[in-house]
Amino acid sequence: MTRHVIPDSLAARIVVILVFVGFMWFIHGLDSIGESGISVMGTGIIPRTVDGLSGIPVAPFIHRDWSHLIGNTVPLLILGGIILLRGVPEFLSVTLVIVAVSGLGTWLFGGGGVQHVGASGVVFGFAGFLLFRAAFDRKLWSFVIAVALAATSATQLLFGLIPQGWFSWSLHFFGFVGGFVAARIRYPHRAKVDPRVAAALNMLEITSPKDKTA
Repeated sequence: MTRHVIPDSLAARIVVILVFVGFMWFIHGLDSIGESGISVMGTGIIPRTVDGLSGIPVAPFIHRDWSHLIGNTVPLLILGGIILLRGVPEFLSVTLVIVAVSGLGTWLFGGGGVQHVGASGVVFGFAGFLLFRAAFDRKLWSFVIAVALAATSATQLLFGLIPQGWFSWSLHFFGFVGGFVAARIRYPHRAKVDPRVAAALNMLEITSPKDKTA
């Protein structure tokens, strides 16, 4: 019986992220020369409608305009590239879980009567995965990545999770939830804490100011 192995070389990882993001650009290029408001991929997620279910797998590839696409491209390349450091299988499994959770959550609870489109749910999912992964695999580099991401992007993440009228906050929120789910599925058993992580946490505890009572 032949066992199919997913290619996982450096070249394969580069190809995967470029194809993933490049396909979004290809689709939007076709959409920009077609009828306004209609994508070649169909409709996005229309909450609580039968047709809206078919939009779950394609919504990340549909964007309103070029600025919307560009705004998602940079974080997708950065966060997706970081996830790909662990290999193509991790990237694929994490992405599938995030698309499913963010899409289904938006279909159930998102604002009705409109299409929810864009890859921002995947962006927030990637961020959530990288933040929560450290809690489950307990590796030094996962901890470093989580701290760096929290330090540089906490404000943007929190702002994106607050309901706003001009973007699909539900995609953001459930994408972030999908990142947590993906981390839990990918690392179902909490590993032993890396000694270097434990030492860093102990150092933070030692150097933190103590509460004083009057």
